[in-house]
Amino acid sequence: MCGIFGTLNYEYAVSEEQVFAGLLHRGPDEQGCFNSRSVNLYHTRLAIQDLSTSGQQPMKYNGLVIVFNGEIYNHMELRKKYRLEAVSNSDTLTILMLFERIGMKMLEEFDGMFAFALYDTLNLRLYLARDRAGKKPLYIYQKGESFVFSSELNILQQVCKPEINYAALADYLYLGHHYRKATPYHLVNELENGHYVVIDTLPGQAQDICWFKIEEAYRNDRQLPYEDALMQLDQHLNRAVKRRIESADLDVGSFLSGGIDSGIVTAMAAQQQSRLKTFTVKVAGSFDESLLAEKVARKYDTDHTVVEIDFSDLSNDIEKIISNHGEPNSDNSAIPSYYVAREAKKYITVVLNGDGADELFGGYRRYVPFKHIDFFNPNQFTKISSGILAKILPVANQKQSLYTYCYRLLKFASYTDLVKIYCSASSDLFVGFEDVFIQKPTMLAITSDLERYNSYAISPLKKLLLMDFESMLFSRLLPKMDIATMAHSIEGRSPFLAKEVLDFAPGLPDHFKIRNIQTKQILRDLGKRYLPEALIHQPKRGFEIPLQKWVDHELWEVMQHYLFAGDALYPKIIRKEFIEQLIARRISISDERRAKILFCVFSLEVWHKSL
Repeated sequence: MCGIFGTLNYEYAVSEEQVFAGLLHRGPDEQGCFNSRSVNLYHTRLAIQDLSTSGQQPMKYNGLVIVFNGEIYNHMELRKKYRLEAVSNSDTLTILMLFERIGMKMLEEFDGMFAFALYDTLNLRLYLARDRAGKKPLYIYQKGESFVFSSELNILQQVCKPEINYAALADYLYLGHHYRKATPYHLVNELENGHYVVIDTLPGQAQDICWFKIEEAYRNDRQLPYEDALMQLDQHLNRAVKRRIESADLDVGSFLSGGIDSGIVTAMAAQQQSRLKTFTVKVAGSFDESLLAEKVARKYDTDHTVVEIDFSDLSNDIEKIISNHGEPNSDNSAIPSYYVAREAKKYITVVLNGDGADELFGGYRRYVPFKHIDFFNPNQFTKISSGILAKILPVANQKQSLYTYCYRLLKFASYTDLVKIYCSASSDLFVGFEDVFIQKPTMLAITSDLERYNSYAISPLKKLLLMDFESMLFSRLLPKMDIATMAHSIEGRSPFLAKEVLDFAPGLPDHFKIRNIQTKQILRDLGKRYLPEALIHQPKRGFEIPLQKWVDHELWEVMQHYLFAGDALYPKIIRKEFIEQLIARRISISDERRAKILFCVFSLEVWHKSL
């Protein structure tokens, strides 16, 4: 795992020391650079595969130069398929050899996570590419014919000093994260998952090409008997886990919660690697998953560690945790993710996780009603009756209660606007409070995508799963995990985001995923082959974070400092009186939603002050 940075036709001098310092946490083992004409490439390396000097970057091969962040797990299989021979086992070298053979068609062959910049010195073309899910980040600053790109926004901002995009920040507050290409800056975009950009370096002309669309997989139904689907899923996941273990020259560990996703991954990994190192989080005051996780650890005789987190340093660490992202981040689960990665680094450098399983197989409770009702196209009776009930019922305050679940269901069932429906069903921040915005959210990109998905002849559940993959997973959850792990120079690998799984899962029938009110049914049935019975029917929990308590107690002093600052940024976007009334509890809103909005605005302020 590494950090990459580069410039093309950039008129200002870039300090090599500044770049390396800004990305050192992503690659503390080695640093290197390449300079030729108008192209400059920088690389910081976290050595995991091919630990010898033959894996150093920037890597050169027959007129090609690359800086690469990620892993190609099936690269040795591809060497055999295309009869590529080399002394080094570096996957980076495989990319260069395969590019020479078939060009960018090679991306379709890769099972991996990656972001890379490949410079063809003979044809004077620069290629910037990302993997199918967007596991590894890449941000691009473009001003005319000038380009600067980076693994992280912080160093890009320090070098380019782009202007703040207030319209993008309004969209962030409404949705809770920056959607797809959007960033908080003008002239800076995130390269989307499944895309690559090819730039003709002389005129500086760029073309953005989509090489993978998961929506196409959602539009192709798989007509499989259930037992055949279960068998194929088992094979795909075992292959994915095996590849992610074998393609590391260091020991691979596994995050092990009390759920079925990480449990299945751990069970499969333990069959590949003896005394697998496993890690479970134990948080005081929340559900103790360590007891369930230990059942799996004992079953497979893993080298198990329970990481206890008490958040005693939270008020001191919170600004660093948020500012690491380089953009506002409302996902408060970034906090425990940061601490877990920090503790895991004491034992391991490569760790498996269950990321992507919920979005592909229907793991969240909110997916259940979409299996049975088309909320994207509600009838008039549903809209009117839901709206009336939502207005007269008491506000829901208990986060995990059935009443809260039904209350939120009624709220988003009453909306007709697709963006309101989606935002209410997912982030649930400012929906219903649109009048507090001074800088109005435009939500143009997400509106366009929602309208396109809604026009497809697919089920409401598939529309929501597709949207969550492209929005929640790509723009929020994967960046959170990348930043948390790379802040501590640790690499996270996600078998559920393997090439074969991404091709397979979207086309499965809805009832393979949601059966009556049971979530991710096919994974639960797969879990019966590997896991203790006690884990099979456990509900989705994630990190149970006491956000309400933090906002009112542990974080209140530091949040007050930011929210009441005379130079605060948010009053340029939303009315300050709304936040003041929210703090004073003069707004009719649940305690959980109040805390989420305040944390979302607080994150905006921390990011802004860190510039």
